[in-house]
Amino acid sequence: MSANTDRYENAVARYFEAWNARGFEALAKAVDAAWAEDGRYTDPLADAVGHEEIAELVSAVQAQFPGFSFRPTGVVDGHHDTARFSWELVNDAGDPSSGGGAAPVAGSDVITLDAQDRITSALGFLDRVPAGS
Repeated sequence: MSANTDRYENAVARYFEAWNARGFEALAKAVDAAWAEDGRYTDPLADAVGHEEIAELVSAVQAQFPGFSFRPTGVVDGHHDTARFSWELVNDAGDPSSGGGAAPVAGSDVITLDAQDRITSALGFLDRVPAGS
């Protein structure tokens, strides 16, 4: 792990802020803070380039999983301009009897940062997805 872990942890924190932002203005602001203007997000189900496409993708995922939020699992590991981390999508309700806390989706992502520590590339790997996704 790099001695400059704050750089990676801060970038990943902004990444999760974007994925969890609610409302058009908050989402647009969070995507702008996290990604470079021509940044890209790619996973097995999606490929989005630029702030508008990334915000549309995040909004679509939020619509597919209302009441859920992304949270990190484990530690952020990084070197040079690259960081990796794992995450899960959890029910905000938190009540296990109503499915709260259950994580229907989980994965690991690798991000590449520019000189301003904004994401130029995010590669998502899905470790767990609901049937039919």
